[in-house]
Amino acid sequence: MIAAIKPAGADTRGLLAYLYGPGRHDEHFDPHIVAGFAMLGMPDPGRNPEATLTQLARHLNEPVHLRNSEFGKKVTDHVWHCPVRAAPEDRHLADAEWADIAQRIVEAAGIAPPGDDLACRWIAVRHADDHIHILGTTVREDGRRPKLHDSGIRVGDACRQIETDYGLRQLKKGDRTAGRRPTQAEMHKAERLGWEQTSRDWLQDRIRAAIPHAGSAEELLAYLEADGIAIKPRRGPSGDLLGYAVGRPGDLNKDGEQIFHPGGRIAPDLTLPKLKARLETAVPQEHPTARRERPTTPWHQATGALDTLHSDMADDADAQAHITALGELIEATAQKVPAHLHAELRAASKAFARAQRSQIQAENQAAHTLRRAARDIAHTATDPDGSALATLLAALVWATILAARWHEAKNHAHQAEAARQTLHHLQKAADQALTPVVGDLTGRQLTEQARRTLAHDVRAAVPDHADRILTDPAWPALATVLADAEAGGHKPDQLLKEAAAQRELTTARQPARVLITRIQHTGRNPVPNRRAEAARGTTTMRVSATGPSADVTQPAPPMSLAGSKHRPRL
Repeated sequence: MIAAIKPAGADTRGLLAYLYGPGRHDEHFDPHIVAGFAMLGMPDPGRNPEATLTQLARHLNEPVHLRNSEFGKKVTDHVWHCPVRAAPEDRHLADAEWADIAQRIVEAAGIAPPGDDLACRWIAVRHADDHIHILGTTVREDGRRPKLHDSGIRVGDACRQIETDYGLRQLKKGDRTAGRRPTQAEMHKAERLGWEQTSRDWLQDRIRAAIPHAGSAEELLAYLEADGIAIKPRRGPSGDLLGYAVGRPGDLNKDGEQIFHPGGRIAPDLTLPKLKARLETAVPQEHPTARRERPTTPWHQATGALDTLHSDMADDADAQAHITALGELIEATAQKVPAHLHAELRAASKAFARAQRSQIQAENQAAHTLRRAARDIAHTATDPDGSALATLLAALVWATILAARWHEAKNHAHQAEAARQTLHHLQKAADQALTPVVGDLTGRQLTEQARRTLAHDVRAAVPDHADRILTDPAWPALATVLADAEAGGHKPDQLLKEAAAQRELTTARQPARVLITRIQHTGRNPVPNRRAEAARGTTTMRVSATGPSADVTQPAPPMSLAGSKHRPRL
Protein backbone atom coordinates (compact mmCIF):
# COMPACT_ATOMS: atom_id res chain seq x y z
CA MET A 1 0.00 0.00 0.00
CA ILE A 2 1.40 3.36 -1.03
CA ALA A 3 0.40 6.68 0.55
CA ALA A 4 1.92 9.57 -1.42
CA ILE A 5 1.62 12.92 0.35
CA LYS A 6 1.46 15.68 -2.24
CA PRO A 7 2.90 19.20 -1.95
CA ALA A 8 0.64 21.59 -0.04
CA GLY A 9 -2.02 23.32 -2.13
CA ALA A 10 -4.32 26.31 -1.85
CA ASP A 11 -7.50 25.37 -3.75
CA THR A 12 -9.80 23.09 -1.77
CA ARG A 13 -12.68 23.51 -4.22
CA GLY A 14 -10.44 22.73 -7.20
CA LEU A 15 -9.17 19.47 -5.69
CA LEU A 16 -12.73 18.42 -4.83
CA ALA A 17 -13.73 19.07 -8.45
CA TYR A 18 -11.09 16.59 -9.56
CA LEU A 19 -12.01 13.97 -6.95
CA TYR A 20 -15.72 14.11 -7.82
CA GLY A 21 -15.17 14.62 -11.53
CA PRO A 22 -14.83 12.00 -14.29
CA GLY A 23 -11.03 11.92 -14.16
CA ARG A 24 -8.61 12.66 -16.96
CA HIS A 25 -9.58 9.50 -18.83
CA ASP A 26 -13.11 8.91 -17.47
CA GLU A 27 -11.68 6.47 -14.94
CA HIS A 28 -13.59 7.79 -11.90
CA PHE A 29 -16.86 6.14 -10.93
CA ASP A 30 -19.24 6.53 -7.98
CA PRO A 31 -17.20 9.16 -6.06
CA HIS A 32 -18.28 9.39 -2.42
CA ILE A 33 -16.94 10.04 1.05
CA VAL A 34 -15.97 6.91 3.03
CA ALA A 35 -14.59 8.68 6.12
CA GLY A 36 -14.13 12.14 7.58
CA PHE A 37 -13.54 14.23 10.68
CA ALA A 38 -17.32 14.33 11.42
CA MET A 39 -19.54 12.29 9.16
CA LEU A 40 -22.77 13.59 10.71
CA GLY A 41 -23.97 16.54 8.66
CA MET A 42 -21.13 16.23 6.12
CA PRO A 43 -22.31 17.45 2.68
CA ASP A 44 -21.41 14.64 0.27
CA PRO A 45 -22.18 15.48 -3.38
CA GLY A 46 -21.69 11.82 -4.22
CA ARG A 47 -24.59 10.69 -2.03
CA ASN A 48 -26.71 13.80 -1.54
CA PRO A 49 -27.92 15.36 -4.81
CA GLU A 50 -28.59 18.65 -3.01
CA ALA A 51 -25.03 18.95 -1.67
CA THR A 52 -22.51 20.90 -3.76
CA LEU A 53 -18.74 20.94 -4.00
CA THR A 54 -18.75 24.57 -2.89
CA GLN A 55 -20.66 23.67 0.30
CA LEU A 56 -18.21 20.85 1.03
CA ALA A 57 -15.21 23.12 0.41
CA ARG A 58 -16.63 25.79 2.77
CA HIS A 59 -17.28 23.13 5.40
CA LEU A 60 -13.66 21.97 5.26
CA ASN A 61 -12.23 25.50 5.06
CA GLU A 62 -14.07 27.03 8.05
CA PRO A 63 -11.04 26.95 10.44
CA VAL A 64 -8.86 28.38 7.65
CA HIS A 65 -11.24 31.29 7.02
CA LEU A 66 -11.56 31.96 10.76
CA ARG A 67 -7.78 32.10 11.21
CA ASN A 68 -7.33 34.31 8.15
CA SER A 69 -9.93 36.78 9.45
CA GLU A 70 -8.18 37.07 12.82
CA PHE A 71 -4.54 37.21 11.72
CA GLY A 72 -2.96 39.58 9.23
CA LYS A 73 -0.87 36.91 7.48
CA LYS A 74 -3.20 34.62 5.60
CA VAL A 75 -2.74 30.86 5.28
CA THR A 76 -2.57 29.88 1.61
CA ASP A 77 -0.92 26.44 1.76
CA HIS A 78 -3.70 24.76 3.68
CA VAL A 79 -4.70 21.84 1.40
CA TRP A 80 -3.22 18.48 2.46
CA HIS A 81 -3.69 15.77 -0.17
CA CYS A 82 -2.69 12.12 0.20
CA PRO A 83 -3.77 9.43 -2.29
CA VAL A 84 -3.63 5.93 -0.77
CA ARG A 85 -3.43 3.05 -3.23
CA ALA A 86 -3.52 -0.73 -2.81
CA ALA A 87 -1.35 -3.04 -4.91
CA PRO A 88 -2.89 -4.53 -8.09
CA GLU A 89 -2.84 -8.03 -6.60
CA ASP A 90 -4.49 -6.99 -3.31
CA ARG A 91 -8.04 -8.08 -2.57
CA HIS A 92 -11.03 -5.77 -2.91
CA LEU A 93 -11.44 -3.55 0.14
CA ALA A 94 -14.90 -2.48 1.33
CA ASP A 95 -15.78 1.12 2.18
CA ALA A 96 -15.61 0.34 5.90
CA GLU A 97 -12.07 -1.01 5.49
CA TRP A 98 -10.97 2.04 3.51
CA ALA A 99 -12.53 4.21 6.25
CA ASP A 100 -10.37 2.53 8.89
CA ILE A 101 -7.29 2.86 6.69
CA ALA A 102 -7.95 6.58 6.17
CA GLN A 103 -8.40 7.13 9.91
CA ARG A 104 -5.07 5.44 10.63
CA ILE A 105 -3.31 7.49 7.95
CA VAL A 106 -4.50 10.89 9.24
CA GLU A 107 -3.65 9.87 12.80
CA ALA A 108 -0.12 8.89 11.78
CA ALA A 109 0.39 12.03 9.71
CA GLY A 110 -0.66 14.39 12.49
CA ILE A 111 -3.73 15.70 10.67
CA ALA A 112 -6.03 14.15 13.28
CA PRO A 113 -4.09 12.70 16.24
CA PRO A 114 -6.00 10.10 18.29
CA GLY A 115 -8.35 11.66 20.86
CA ASP A 116 -7.76 15.23 19.62
CA ASP A 117 -11.15 16.96 19.36
CA LEU A 118 -9.57 20.12 17.93
CA ALA A 119 -7.75 18.43 15.06
CA CYS A 120 -7.86 19.42 11.39
CA ARG A 121 -10.89 18.77 9.22
CA TRP A 122 -10.51 16.02 6.61
CA ILE A 123 -12.37 13.63 4.35
CA ALA A 124 -11.50 10.48 2.39
CA VAL A 125 -13.06 10.21 -1.08
CA ARG A 126 -13.29 6.93 -2.98
CA HIS A 127 -13.81 7.00 -6.74
CA ALA A 128 -12.14 3.68 -7.71
CA ASP A 129 -11.81 0.15 -6.39
CA ASP A 130 -8.12 0.32 -5.56
CA HIS A 131 -7.54 3.70 -3.93
CA ILE A 132 -8.87 6.64 -1.96
CA HIS A 133 -7.87 10.31 -1.71
CA ILE A 134 -7.55 11.96 1.68
CA LEU A 135 -8.07 15.74 1.68
CA GLY A 136 -7.40 17.76 4.82
CA THR A 137 -7.17 21.45 5.63
CA THR A 138 -4.13 22.20 7.77
CA VAL A 139 -5.59 24.64 10.26
CA ARG A 140 -6.89 23.10 13.48
CA GLU A 141 -10.16 24.05 15.16
CA ASP A 142 -8.14 26.10 17.69
CA GLY A 143 -6.44 28.04 14.89
CA ARG A 144 -3.02 26.41 15.24
CA ARG A 145 -1.20 24.56 12.47
CA PRO A 146 -0.66 20.79 12.85
CA LYS A 147 2.79 19.26 13.37
CA LEU A 148 3.46 17.52 10.06
CA HIS A 149 7.25 17.25 10.18
CA ASP A 150 8.35 13.74 9.11
CA SER A 151 4.73 12.87 8.43
CA GLY A 152 5.76 10.87 5.36
CA ILE A 153 7.86 8.51 7.49
CA ARG A 154 5.08 8.02 10.03
CA VAL A 155 2.53 7.42 7.27
CA GLY A 156 4.87 4.90 5.64
CA ASP A 157 5.21 3.01 8.92
CA ALA A 158 1.42 3.02 9.29
CA CYS A 159 1.05 1.57 5.79
CA ARG A 160 3.42 -1.29 6.61
CA GLN A 161 1.28 -2.13 9.65
CA ILE A 162 -1.95 -1.83 7.63
CA GLU A 163 -0.54 -4.30 5.08
CA THR A 164 0.07 -6.79 7.86
CA ASP A 165 -3.31 -6.29 9.51
CA TYR A 166 -5.29 -6.58 6.26
CA GLY A 167 -3.22 -9.30 4.62
CA LEU A 168 -2.10 -7.04 1.76
CA ARG A 169 1.11 -7.07 -0.25
CA GLN A 170 4.05 -6.32 2.04
CA LEU A 171 6.27 -3.47 0.87
CA LYS A 172 9.71 -2.76 2.28
CA LYS A 173 10.18 -0.12 4.93
CA GLY A 174 11.80 3.10 3.72
CA ASP A 175 15.04 4.50 5.15
CA ARG A 176 14.89 8.11 3.90
CA THR A 177 17.51 7.50 1.21
CA ALA A 178 15.13 7.06 -1.74
CA GLY A 179 14.78 9.75 -4.38
CA ARG A 180 11.59 11.76 -4.73
CA ARG A 181 8.93 10.24 -6.93
CA PRO A 182 7.94 12.28 -9.99
CA THR A 183 4.89 14.43 -9.39
CA GLN A 184 1.78 14.18 -11.54
CA ALA A 185 2.62 17.57 -13.03
CA GLU A 186 6.12 16.41 -13.97
CA MET A 187 4.82 13.24 -15.59
CA HIS A 188 2.13 15.09 -17.52
CA LYS A 189 4.66 17.65 -18.72
CA ALA A 190 7.03 14.93 -19.93
CA GLU A 191 4.16 13.24 -21.75
CA ARG A 192 3.06 16.51 -23.32
CA LEU A 193 6.58 17.29 -24.56
CA GLY A 194 7.23 13.76 -25.80
CA TRP A 195 9.98 13.06 -23.23
CA GLU A 196 10.56 9.51 -22.05
CA GLN A 197 11.71 10.75 -18.62
CA THR A 198 10.73 13.56 -16.32
CA SER A 199 13.29 16.34 -16.00
CA ARG A 200 14.57 15.25 -12.59
CA ASP A 201 15.04 11.65 -13.71
CA TRP A 202 16.76 12.81 -16.91
CA LEU A 203 19.09 15.10 -14.96
CA GLN A 204 19.90 12.38 -12.45
CA ASP A 205 21.06 10.06 -15.23
CA ARG A 206 23.25 12.82 -16.72
CA ILE A 207 24.86 13.70 -13.40
CA ARG A 208 25.64 10.07 -12.56
CA ALA A 209 27.09 9.58 -16.05
CA ALA A 210 29.35 12.59 -15.52
CA ILE A 211 30.68 11.64 -12.07
CA PRO A 212 33.34 9.16 -13.30
CA HIS A 213 34.74 11.89 -15.59
CA ALA A 214 35.25 14.48 -12.82
CA GLY A 215 37.85 14.91 -10.11
CA SER A 216 36.06 17.71 -8.27
CA ALA A 217 32.67 19.36 -7.99
CA GLU A 218 33.85 22.23 -10.21
CA GLU A 219 34.94 19.74 -12.90
CA LEU A 220 31.59 18.00 -12.65
CA LEU A 221 29.64 21.21 -13.25
CA ALA A 222 31.94 22.14 -16.13
CA TYR A 223 31.42 18.70 -17.69
CA LEU A 224 27.65 19.00 -17.38
CA GLU A 225 27.64 22.50 -18.84
CA ALA A 226 29.71 21.31 -21.80
CA ASP A 227 27.08 18.58 -22.27
CA GLY A 228 24.42 21.24 -22.79
CA ILE A 229 22.89 21.19 -19.30
CA ALA A 230 22.00 24.55 -17.73
CA ILE A 231 24.05 25.19 -14.59
CA LYS A 232 23.17 27.58 -11.78
CA PRO A 233 26.01 27.62 -9.21
CA ARG A 234 25.64 29.31 -5.84
CA ARG A 235 28.86 30.92 -4.66
CA GLY A 236 30.02 32.78 -1.58
CA PRO A 237 31.75 36.17 -1.53
CA SER A 238 35.10 34.42 -1.94
CA GLY A 239 33.91 32.62 -5.05
CA ASP A 240 33.76 29.25 -3.31
CA LEU A 241 31.06 26.92 -4.58
CA LEU A 242 28.30 26.64 -1.96
CA GLY A 243 25.58 24.86 -3.93
CA TYR A 244 24.27 24.20 -7.38
CA ALA A 245 21.15 23.59 -9.43
CA VAL A 246 20.80 22.16 -12.92
CA GLY A 247 18.22 22.53 -15.66
CA ARG A 248 17.16 20.40 -18.59
CA PRO A 249 17.25 22.11 -21.99
CA GLY A 250 13.72 23.01 -23.01
CA ASP A 251 12.28 22.71 -19.49
CA LEU A 252 10.75 26.16 -19.09
CA ASN A 253 8.14 27.70 -16.83
CA LYS A 254 5.06 29.61 -17.99
CA ASP A 255 7.17 32.76 -18.41
CA GLY A 256 9.63 31.00 -20.70
CA GLU A 257 12.36 30.87 -18.05
CA GLN A 258 14.65 27.90 -17.41
CA ILE A 259 13.53 25.65 -14.55
CA PHE A 260 16.38 24.61 -12.24
CA HIS A 261 16.49 21.70 -9.80
CA PRO A 262 18.88 21.62 -6.80
CA GLY A 263 21.01 18.47 -6.68
CA GLY A 264 19.54 17.34 -3.37
CA ARG A 265 16.04 17.35 -4.86
CA ILE A 266 17.18 15.20 -7.74
CA ALA A 267 18.63 12.48 -5.46
CA PRO A 268 19.74 12.49 -1.80
CA ASP A 269 23.36 11.62 -2.68
CA LEU A 270 23.73 14.39 -5.27
CA THR A 271 23.95 17.33 -2.86
CA LEU A 272 27.11 19.42 -3.20
CA PRO A 273 28.64 18.29 0.15
CA LYS A 274 28.16 14.62 -0.73
CA LEU A 275 29.55 15.06 -4.22
CA LYS A 276 32.59 16.87 -2.81
CA ALA A 277 33.15 14.09 -0.31
CA ARG A 278 33.17 11.54 -3.14
CA LEU A 279 35.17 13.45 -5.71
CA GLU A 280 37.67 15.46 -3.68
CA THR A 281 39.09 12.92 -1.23
CA ALA A 282 42.85 12.93 -0.80
CA VAL A 283 44.67 10.01 -2.40
CA PRO A 284 47.11 8.26 -0.03
CA GLN A 285 50.74 7.99 -1.11
CA GLU A 286 51.87 4.72 -2.63
CA HIS A 287 55.05 2.79 -2.14
CA PRO A 288 57.50 3.78 -4.93
CA THR A 289 57.44 0.29 -6.44
CA ALA A 290 53.66 -0.18 -6.36
CA ARG A 291 52.91 1.62 -9.61
CA ARG A 292 55.11 -0.60 -11.77
CA GLU A 293 53.09 -3.66 -10.71
CA ARG A 294 49.77 -2.17 -11.76
CA PRO A 295 47.99 -3.88 -14.69
CA THR A 296 48.72 -2.26 -18.03
CA THR A 297 45.20 -1.37 -19.23
CA PRO A 298 42.32 0.36 -17.43
CA TRP A 299 40.22 -2.79 -17.86
CA HIS A 300 42.77 -4.98 -16.08
CA GLN A 301 43.33 -2.24 -13.53
CA ALA A 302 39.61 -2.14 -12.72
CA THR A 303 39.49 -5.92 -12.31
CA GLY A 304 42.52 -5.72 -10.03
CA ALA A 305 40.82 -3.02 -7.94
CA LEU A 306 37.92 -5.42 -7.35
CA ASP A 307 40.20 -8.29 -6.26
CA THR A 308 40.22 -7.28 -2.59
CA LEU A 309 36.64 -6.06 -2.34
CA HIS A 310 35.61 -8.96 -0.09
CA SER A 311 38.19 -7.90 2.52
CA ASP A 312 37.61 -4.16 2.01
CA MET A 313 34.03 -4.49 3.29
CA ALA A 314 34.81 -5.55 6.84
CA ASP A 315 34.26 -2.02 8.13
CA ASP A 316 30.82 -0.50 7.48
CA ALA A 317 32.07 2.95 6.48
CA ASP A 318 34.62 1.41 4.11
CA ALA A 319 32.02 -0.96 2.71
CA GLN A 320 29.62 1.89 1.95
CA ALA A 321 32.44 3.80 0.22
CA HIS A 322 33.33 0.82 -1.96
CA ILE A 323 29.69 0.23 -2.92
CA THR A 324 29.34 3.89 -3.93
CA ALA A 325 32.53 3.66 -6.01
CA LEU A 326 31.32 0.36 -7.47
CA GLY A 327 28.34 2.20 -8.92
CA GLU A 328 30.71 4.66 -10.58
CA LEU A 329 32.71 1.78 -12.07
CA ILE A 330 29.55 0.15 -13.44
CA GLU A 331 28.53 3.48 -14.98
CA ALA A 332 31.97 4.07 -16.53
CA THR A 333 31.98 0.54 -17.94
CA ALA A 334 28.49 1.03 -19.40
CA GLN A 335 29.76 4.04 -21.34
CA LYS A 336 32.61 2.09 -22.96
CA VAL A 337 31.28 -1.40 -23.71
CA PRO A 338 30.47 -2.54 -27.28
CA ALA A 339 27.02 -1.70 -28.61
CA HIS A 340 25.55 -5.18 -28.10
CA LEU A 341 26.21 -4.95 -24.33
CA HIS A 342 25.20 -1.34 -23.87
CA ALA A 343 21.53 -1.86 -22.97
CA GLU A 344 22.21 -4.36 -20.18
CA LEU A 345 25.03 -2.27 -18.68
CA ARG A 346 22.93 0.90 -18.79
CA ALA A 347 20.09 -0.91 -17.04
CA ALA A 348 22.55 -2.25 -14.46
CA SER A 349 23.97 1.21 -13.76
CA LYS A 350 20.51 2.74 -13.40
CA ALA A 351 19.36 -0.02 -11.03
CA PHE A 352 22.50 0.20 -8.88
CA ALA A 353 21.99 3.91 -8.20
CA ARG A 354 19.53 2.93 -5.45
CA ALA A 355 22.05 0.47 -3.97
CA GLN A 356 24.81 3.10 -3.81
CA ARG A 357 23.42 5.00 -0.84
CA SER A 358 22.32 4.11 2.67
CA GLN A 359 22.20 5.78 6.07
CA ILE A 360 25.77 4.64 6.77
CA GLN A 361 28.27 7.43 6.17
CA ALA A 362 30.99 6.40 3.74
CA GLU A 363 34.72 6.72 4.37
CA ASN A 364 35.30 7.77 0.77
CA GLN A 365 39.09 7.77 0.93
CA ALA A 366 39.01 4.00 1.47
CA ALA A 367 37.68 3.49 -2.06
CA HIS A 368 40.16 5.71 -3.90
CA THR A 369 41.60 2.79 -5.89
CA LEU A 370 38.19 1.69 -7.16
CA ARG A 371 37.17 5.26 -7.95
CA ARG A 372 40.43 5.88 -9.82
CA ALA A 373 39.81 2.72 -11.86
CA ALA A 374 36.37 4.04 -12.83
CA ARG A 375 37.87 7.36 -13.86
CA ASP A 376 40.58 5.69 -15.95
CA ILE A 377 37.96 3.67 -17.84
CA ALA A 378 35.85 6.80 -18.39
CA HIS A 379 38.88 8.59 -19.85
CA THR A 380 40.33 5.76 -21.92
CA ALA A 381 40.13 5.86 -25.70
CA THR A 382 41.05 2.18 -26.03
CA ASP A 383 38.38 -0.45 -26.48
CA PRO A 384 38.82 -3.58 -24.34
CA ASP A 385 39.67 -6.92 -25.88
CA GLY A 386 37.07 -9.64 -25.41
CA SER A 387 38.93 -11.45 -22.66
CA ALA A 388 39.63 -8.33 -20.59
CA LEU A 389 36.01 -7.18 -20.83
CA ALA A 390 34.62 -10.61 -19.94
CA THR A 391 36.95 -10.74 -16.92
CA LEU A 392 35.89 -7.29 -15.72
CA LEU A 393 32.18 -8.05 -16.13
CA ALA A 394 32.59 -11.30 -14.18
CA ALA A 395 34.35 -9.33 -11.43
CA LEU A 396 31.49 -6.80 -11.40
CA VAL A 397 29.01 -9.66 -11.02
CA TRP A 398 30.85 -10.94 -7.94
CA ALA A 399 31.24 -7.42 -6.51
CA THR A 400 27.50 -6.85 -6.88
CA ILE A 401 26.79 -10.14 -5.10
CA LEU A 402 28.98 -8.94 -2.22
CA ALA A 403 27.14 -5.60 -2.18
CA ALA A 404 23.75 -7.35 -2.08
CA ARG A 405 24.88 -9.59 0.79
CA TRP A 406 26.20 -6.63 2.76
CA HIS A 407 22.95 -4.71 2.33
CA GLU A 408 20.96 -7.79 3.35
CA ALA A 409 23.09 -8.18 6.48
CA LYS A 410 22.39 -4.54 7.36
CA ASN A 411 18.65 -4.91 6.67
CA HIS A 412 18.83 -2.43 3.79
CA ALA A 413 15.88 -3.97 1.98
CA HIS A 414 15.56 -1.47 -0.87
CA GLN A 415 19.29 -1.40 -1.55
CA ALA A 416 19.55 -5.20 -1.50
CA GLU A 417 16.70 -5.45 -4.00
CA ALA A 418 18.38 -2.86 -6.23
CA ALA A 419 21.62 -4.85 -6.12
CA ARG A 420 19.75 -8.01 -7.12
CA GLN A 421 18.18 -6.20 -10.07
CA THR A 422 21.64 -4.98 -11.06
CA LEU A 423 22.98 -8.50 -10.80
CA HIS A 424 20.38 -9.77 -13.27
CA HIS A 425 21.54 -7.31 -15.94
CA LEU A 426 25.25 -7.81 -15.22
CA GLN A 427 24.98 -11.59 -15.46
CA LYS A 428 23.32 -11.34 -18.86
CA ALA A 429 26.04 -8.98 -20.09
CA ALA A 430 28.82 -11.15 -18.62
CA ASP A 431 27.42 -14.27 -20.30
CA GLN A 432 27.25 -12.50 -23.65
CA ALA A 433 30.82 -11.20 -23.31
CA LEU A 434 32.27 -14.56 -22.21
CA THR A 435 30.59 -16.77 -24.84
CA PRO A 436 32.96 -15.91 -27.72
CA VAL A 437 35.96 -16.17 -25.38
CA VAL A 438 34.92 -19.66 -24.30
CA GLY A 439 34.36 -20.62 -27.92
CA ASP A 440 37.87 -19.58 -28.92
CA LEU A 441 39.44 -21.39 -25.98
CA THR A 442 37.43 -24.57 -26.59
CA GLY A 443 38.65 -24.63 -30.17
CA ARG A 444 42.24 -25.06 -29.01
CA GLN A 445 42.43 -28.79 -28.34
CA LEU A 446 44.75 -30.16 -25.64
CA THR A 447 46.17 -33.66 -25.55
CA GLU A 448 44.25 -36.25 -23.56
CA GLN A 449 47.20 -36.59 -21.17
CA ALA A 450 47.17 -32.84 -20.56
CA ARG A 451 43.45 -32.87 -19.76
CA ARG A 452 43.81 -35.78 -17.34
CA THR A 453 46.67 -34.03 -15.56
CA LEU A 454 44.72 -30.79 -15.28
CA ALA A 455 41.61 -32.66 -14.10
CA HIS A 456 43.78 -34.13 -11.34
CA ASP A 457 44.83 -30.59 -10.39
CA VAL A 458 41.17 -29.58 -10.16
CA ARG A 459 40.33 -32.49 -7.85
CA ALA A 460 43.33 -31.74 -5.68
CA ALA A 461 42.75 -27.97 -5.46
CA VAL A 462 38.94 -27.73 -5.16
CA PRO A 463 37.68 -31.22 -4.30
CA ASP A 464 34.25 -30.04 -3.15
CA HIS A 465 33.49 -28.51 -6.56
CA ALA A 466 35.51 -30.76 -8.84
CA ASP A 467 32.58 -32.76 -10.22
CA ARG A 468 30.62 -29.62 -11.14
CA ILE A 469 33.67 -28.05 -12.76
CA LEU A 470 34.63 -31.11 -14.79
CA THR A 471 31.06 -31.61 -16.06
CA ASP A 472 30.59 -27.93 -16.88
CA PRO A 473 30.39 -27.40 -20.68
CA ALA A 474 33.10 -24.76 -20.25
CA TRP A 475 35.61 -27.23 -18.76
CA PRO A 476 37.60 -27.65 -22.05
CA ALA A 477 38.02 -23.88 -22.17
CA LEU A 478 39.13 -23.78 -18.52
CA ALA A 479 41.66 -26.53 -19.23
CA THR A 480 43.12 -24.39 -22.00
CA VAL A 481 43.39 -21.40 -19.65
CA LEU A 482 45.16 -23.54 -17.05
CA ALA A 483 47.58 -24.88 -19.65
CA ASP A 484 48.37 -21.33 -20.82
CA ALA A 485 48.98 -20.22 -17.23
CA GLU A 486 51.25 -23.19 -16.61
CA ALA A 487 53.22 -22.35 -19.73
CA GLY A 488 53.72 -18.90 -18.22
CA GLY A 489 55.26 -20.38 -15.08
CA HIS A 490 52.19 -20.65 -12.83
CA LYS A 491 51.03 -23.72 -10.93
CA PRO A 492 47.49 -24.69 -12.00
CA ASP A 493 46.52 -26.08 -8.61
CA GLN A 494 47.68 -22.91 -6.86
CA LEU A 495 45.75 -20.72 -9.30
CA LEU A 496 42.62 -22.78 -8.72
CA LYS A 497 42.93 -22.47 -4.95
CA GLU A 498 43.43 -18.70 -5.17
CA ALA A 499 40.49 -18.27 -7.52
CA ALA A 500 38.21 -20.35 -5.31
CA ALA A 501 39.30 -18.35 -2.26
CA GLN A 502 38.47 -15.05 -3.96
CA ARG A 503 35.07 -16.11 -5.30
CA GLU A 504 33.23 -18.95 -3.57
CA LEU A 505 31.87 -21.45 -6.06
CA THR A 506 28.88 -22.88 -4.18
CA THR A 507 26.48 -20.30 -5.60
CA ALA A 508 28.11 -20.13 -9.04
CA ARG A 509 25.77 -21.28 -11.80
CA GLN A 510 28.67 -22.37 -14.02
CA PRO A 511 31.83 -22.74 -11.91
CA ALA A 512 34.15 -23.42 -14.84
CA ARG A 513 33.15 -20.14 -16.50
CA VAL A 514 33.73 -18.28 -13.23
CA LEU A 515 37.20 -19.80 -12.90
CA ILE A 516 38.10 -18.95 -16.51
CA THR A 517 37.85 -15.21 -15.93
CA ARG A 518 39.53 -15.33 -12.51
CA ILE A 519 42.48 -17.42 -13.71
CA GLN A 520 42.90 -15.43 -16.91
CA HIS A 521 43.20 -12.31 -14.78
CA THR A 522 45.63 -13.85 -12.30
CA GLY A 523 47.59 -15.82 -14.89
CA ARG A 524 48.41 -12.76 -16.97
CA ASN A 525 50.54 -11.38 -14.12
CA PRO A 526 54.14 -12.57 -13.89
CA VAL A 527 55.05 -15.30 -11.43
CA PRO A 528 55.88 -13.63 -8.08
CA ASN A 529 59.61 -13.00 -7.57
CA ARG A 530 60.38 -13.91 -3.99
CA ARG A 531 63.69 -12.05 -3.92
CA ALA A 532 62.02 -8.84 -5.16
CA GLU A 533 59.20 -9.17 -2.64
CA ALA A 534 61.67 -9.68 0.20
CA ALA A 535 63.72 -6.69 -0.91
CA ARG A 536 60.65 -4.51 -1.13
CA GLY A 537 59.51 -5.66 2.29
CA THR A 538 62.90 -4.81 3.74
CA THR A 539 62.77 -1.38 2.11
CA THR A 540 59.35 -0.67 3.53
CA MET A 541 60.41 -1.71 7.03
CA ARG A 542 63.56 0.41 6.93
CA VAL A 543 61.69 3.48 5.70
CA SER A 544 59.03 3.15 8.36
CA ALA A 545 61.64 2.57 11.10
CA THR A 546 64.25 5.21 10.27
CA GLY A 547 62.53 7.68 7.93
CA PRO A 548 63.01 8.43 4.26
CA SER A 549 66.62 9.52 4.69
CA ALA A 550 67.77 6.10 5.89
CA ASP A 551 70.03 3.88 3.81
CA VAL A 552 67.73 1.44 2.01
CA THR A 553 70.13 0.21 -0.63
CA GLN A 554 71.45 -2.84 1.20
CA PRO A 555 70.37 -6.12 -0.40
CA ALA A 556 67.92 -8.41 1.29
CA PRO A 557 69.14 -11.70 2.77
CA PRO A 558 69.14 -14.54 0.25
CA MET A 559 66.04 -16.73 0.20
CA SER A 560 65.67 -20.35 -0.59
CA LEU A 561 63.94 -21.00 -3.90
CA ALA A 562 62.98 -24.51 -3.00
CA GLY A 563 59.66 -25.45 -4.48
CA SER A 564 59.79 -22.76 -7.17
CA LYS A 565 60.39 -25.20 -9.97
CA HIS A 566 57.44 -26.25 -12.12
CA ARG A 567 56.58 -29.63 -13.50
CA PRO A 568 57.45 -30.27 -17.16
CA ARG A 569 55.19 -28.65 -19.69
CA LEU A 570 52.28 -30.65 -20.98
